[in-house]
Amino acid sequence: MTFDRKIKIAPSILSADFANFGQEIQCVEAEGADWIHVDVMDGHFVPNLTFGPPLCAAIRPHIKTVMDVHLMIAPVDPYIDAFAEAGADILTAHLEAGPHVHRTLQAIRGAGCKAGLALNPGTGVEDLDYLLDMVDLICVMTVNPGFGGQKFIHSQIEKVRKLRAMIGDRPIHIEIDGGITPETAPLMAEAGADVLVAGSAVFKGGSVQNPAPYGENIRAIRASVGDA
Repeated sequence: MTFDRKIKIAPSILSADFANFGQEIQCVEAEGADWIHVDVMDGHFVPNLTFGPPLCAAIRPHIKTVMDVHLMIAPVDPYIDAFAEAGADILTAHLEAGPHVHRTLQAIRGAGCKAGLALNPGTGVEDLDYLLDMVDLICVMTVNPGFGGQKFIHSQIEKVRKLRAMIGDRPIHIEIDGGITPETAPLMAEAGADVLVAGSAVFKGGSVQNPAPYGENIRAIRASVGDA
């Protein structure tokens, strides 16, 4: 993975057809996806239960771009090696998931993955001062984590602006997860984000049999941020 700030669209497979993950991934990549986002939820840290390392290992051969694994789980540390071995390129843990986030980031990098740190909507950027040199990505949640299809929380725009100023010239991606559409994407890109996670906004209207809408949806998001 080479670093750049070009806008990247990362479809979330939480909105894909669960019976056809391999084909769905191939379809969205063929239609222009930059990364594939995998939302891991434990039914404890967040009120939903989704995927584990075996699912990541099963879909890894179908992913030609970047496997971006978002761990909405607590505790995180016992599972880092398993997700790394399953093929994650990026592992993102939540700042709120445990008391020793510094150790968690060390463990993620030690397992050979890029290290991401996610912030819930109610979490500020103040605690990042001593962590910025340990992260490759910061994921700003623009919905409360746990479910797809929620309404975008506009207060997070200013958080992203502050975060971008803090990062300066460090090679750290700012990822937005939640409520991304052609209407909200330009707000976040203008504030400084460069990775946009989109679930229903990418997968709506399409299928493995008819993947063309995926490309139309991805292009609509790109066009909204001036990257047509």
